[in-house]
Amino acid sequence: MRILLSGGGTMGSVYPLLAIRDGLIEQKMCSEFLWVGTNDGVERELLAKEPMPYRGIKAGKWRRYFSWRNLFDWVNVVFGFFQALLIIIKFKPDLILTAGSFISVPVVLAGWVLRKKIIVHQQDLRVGFANRLMSPFACKITVAFDFSLKFFSAKKAVLIGNPARGQVISGNKERAIQFFNLEKDLPTLLVMGGSQGAEEINNLLFETIPQLILFCQIIHVTGRGNIVEWGNKKDYGEAAARYHPREYLEKELFDAYASADLVVCRAGISTLTELSAAGVASIVIPIPGSQQEDNADYFNAKNAIILLDQRKLNALEFVSMVKRLFDESDSRKRLSDNMRAVMPGNAVERYVELIRCLVV
Repeated sequence: MRILLSGGGTMGSVYPLLAIRDGLIEQKMCSEFLWVGTNDGVERELLAKEPMPYRGIKAGKWRRYFSWRNLFDWVNVVFGFFQALLIIIKFKPDLILTAGSFISVPVVLAGWVLRKKIIVHQQDLRVGFANRLMSPFACKITVAFDFSLKFFSAKKAVLIGNPARGQVISGNKERAIQFFNLEKDLPTLLVMGGSQGAEEINNLLFETIPQLILFCQIIHVTGRGNIVEWGNKKDYGEAAARYHPREYLEKELFDAYASADLVVCRAGISTLTELSAAGVASIVIPIPGSQQEDNADYFNAKNAIILLDQRKLNALEFVSMVKRLFDESDSRKRLSDNMRAVMPGNAVERYVELIRCLVV
């Protein structure tokens, strides 16, 4: 069986597809994979290290505000459609699988024209524009939450959960201590804003590092190109060595999960899915006005996270909350237990079985 995987622009649409791929490999169901993504997106560098070919195509991106680029980007969609058409004709996939993202729209359209079987995965509670465009052309639409079933045809939609990479639960605290040069007896705060970083979260952390390093050590995933030199680092003596910035983490991220006593992050559903699998207590700051707010509200209703509003962020209150959570191990334990309970843990197995029924 040959499967074409498509996603990119950010890593949110990439991780669940990699989890499904790994599940298919474990079941010995697939002989060949091909990834179709962006020409210059963040996913290309990561996937270059994976044992499967990668093809980049052009694609447009619809902005929910007036922009002349919306007009010109439709040209890219058309160009990408013909690129995808040629790729699909040559590769001859038995199935096309996407987890959303604008890059997948021309791929799905080309696959539909060539009468290929297509599965579209809906991760977030709120349906994105790309998935709205692609869902009419899919054989099946898989959703991570039962809430999302109502947005799609009952004949197509399947509740499956959100696939998480198996390596998430294989993280090792001792490896993290060695890799990041952590202090064994000091609580660890992991701060990350997604594959491209989050300026607001980064700025909040840069402002509060001097207070935070008095009682914890920090692993900070800044995003590509967002490393900032800490100008007055020398003023804080040995405590300054408790701040550990990295632009991006690959497999080391799983060890960072294992070492973290508390995480500060966005509310991308791939991130929340992995934190649920790892069972890490988390402070979540969603992007205002986005589908991330729905994701965060859902987890907050389950008492699984501490939810903060980016528009009301306050440095002193942030430091106080982090300090309180480090002091209250029972609160962190409750968040951790509730986080584990939010997402079903067998999504990959269910996805593999769906593909088996649809294709094999």
